[in-house]
This record gives sequence, C-alpha cells and structure tokens, in this order.
Amino acid sequence: MFELFKTRAEASGNTEVKRFETTGEALGFIEDFLKEENIHDAPGSYAVWANGPLLEQVDKKAMVEKFPGLSFEVTRENAKGARVGISQLKMGIAETGGMAQDSEDVTQRLASALCWIHVAILPTTKIFPDLGDFFKRMHPREYKFMTLITGASKTADIERVLAVGVHGPEKLMILCVDDLEGEQQ
Repeated sequence: MFELFKTRAEASGNTEVKRFETTGEALGFIEDFLKEENIHDAPGSYAVWANGPLLEQVDKKAMVEKFPGLSFEVTRENAKGARVGISQLKMGIAETGGMAQDSEDVTQRLASALCWIHVAILPTTKIFPDLGDFFKRMHPREYKFMTLITGASKTADIERVLAVGVHGPEKLMILCVDDLEGEQQ
C-alpha cells in the first residue's frame, strides 16, 4: 500500500515521500530539514508547527532554542510569513497519493496552506487503498470539515500556463511514520 501511495504522491509533482519506522527517526529528519531550510527568526525564514500527536513527543523549548524562527502557536500572521509549515494528517489514499486533513482546526489549515513548504506527517497505518475505503472509514459526525491534499499547489487556469505555489505550498514533503498511531476509526 505504501509503495503505491508514494508512487502516486510523487507523480503529482513537487512532492517527496519518506518513510520512517519510528517517530524518533521522523523527528530527527524534521530537525535536519529545518536546519537545511535555514529556519531562523527572520521574515520568510520562519516555521510553524500545528498541534498533533507527533508533537506531543517534542521538547518544544529545546526545538525553539535550536530554531528561533520556529513557532508552535500557528496564527494567520506567522503562517503567512513562514517558509515551512508542519501538520499531521489523518489518512492517506494510495490510489490517488492524496491525504485527508481534519480542517476543522484552523491551525492545521494555516500550517498546510500558507507556507512555501508543507511537511505533512502521516501514520503509515492510515493509508487506505482507494477513495471507497477512505469514505467507509470516515463518519460525518467525526469529520465535519475535511480537506483532501494531493501534491503541491499548482494551477494552469491562466492561459493554460502551469504555475506552482499560487494557491498553497510550492513543495510538499510527506513523512509516513510506521509507529505513529492515528486516531482510532
């Protein structure tokens, strides 16, 4: 299931998928990625991280000391000026390479849509084969506002010229984590 998801997600363009056995490995990658992206306290160099289960394992104080431009308080203003936004998504769909985000929480939407690079954290166990299986697992009472994300933002609605990053991130980095439990279905 993971291999199909990875193939389809990366085929959508400007998307990279990585798989980690443990949350510790994924957190190490995130630290390296923030360092590589030169996250610091300057406009256009910020990062925001929306609340989620993986974040519960992070020493926030130590992370902010390493990356002074990192904020765990996601607001419209700091997300708009951020280079990187990190959020945790609910489910993946192998057939399309897409992911489902519980968008009822505005901080999830801000971290995934306003930054130049979206780092999406996804439990590998929550990747389902197709849209039919995905819809069987979500109940309208639990998910009132769901966003499906497939690839980085792109449009060709102006003179049929492809533009990347116009309506959202220009790059999507998906981190699939094997030992990260998603919410129970």
